[in-house]
Amino acid sequence: MSDAPLAPAPAAPLFTVEGLTRRYGARIGCEDVSFELWPGEVMGIVGESGSGKSTLLSCISGQMDPDAGRVRYATRDLGTVDVRALSEPRRRMLMRTDWAFVHQNPRDGLRMTVSAGANVGERLMAVGARHYGAIRESATDWLGKVEIAPERIDDRPAAFSGGMQQRLQIARNLVTGPRLVFMDEPTGGLDVSVQARLLDLIRGLVRELGLSAIIVTHDLAVVRLLADRLMVMKGGRVVETGLTDQVLDDPQHPYTQLLVSSVLQA
Repeated sequence: MSDAPLAPAPAAPLFTVEGLTRRYGARIGCEDVSFELWPGEVMGIVGESGSGKSTLLSCISGQMDPDAGRVRYATRDLGTVDVRALSEPRRRMLMRTDWAFVHQNPRDGLRMTVSAGANVGERLMAVGARHYGAIRESATDWLGKVEIAPERIDDRPAAFSGGMQQRLQIARNLVTGPRLVFMDEPTGGLDVSVQARLLDLIRGLVRELGLSAIIVTHDLAVVRLLADRLMVMKGGRVVETGLTDQVLDDPQHPYTQLLVSSVLQA
């Protein structure tokens, strides 16, 4: 018998989607979608408008109930659970702690009537933080992490540019230390220079914090920069999946080939 040490067993998936389906009457939102997401991995989901990617994101992030399928998550304290089977209080706590959602329009993810510091601090208070000094210190620290000057802590989001609002939304989401972040077109609506700066920030935070993320976008440059793996959707179905560079450099499905060629011709 060999004395060589056994190789460590592979880690379990952090997030598992099985047979997820959502219909709107006769129209398919998404159909029979399955995939696994591993700790520290970033998954990109791409497709044109109407491809089903936003419906899928809404279902897997708990914002919409699917008609069929399961979403399982490896929690810190309960092991792997069926998210839909959790009690409503446990689901809400999961979404405040281990999960985060970055909206395309930052106004959808911020409270516009309170200060930048309060936007970050509110999420801490939602998980039990009560010491004002510690909350403000954490908020100041996170504003720095997303490149917002500490002296802007008492300014309201309406006084910020669109790019700054998006960075503030990211700080609000990440302050509680989530392990899984859902992002819906995080650079949509921003000009090119602002997009580039925001993408660099997101990539740095994902690496520094070891985050897992699922990013929905129509922009192949975004997934090229951020995603380890890629799913391509058309008509509510996944038509191709694989490592991002492989899918983009050697697309196999005609629809993926069309997406890639349209970018090259632009």
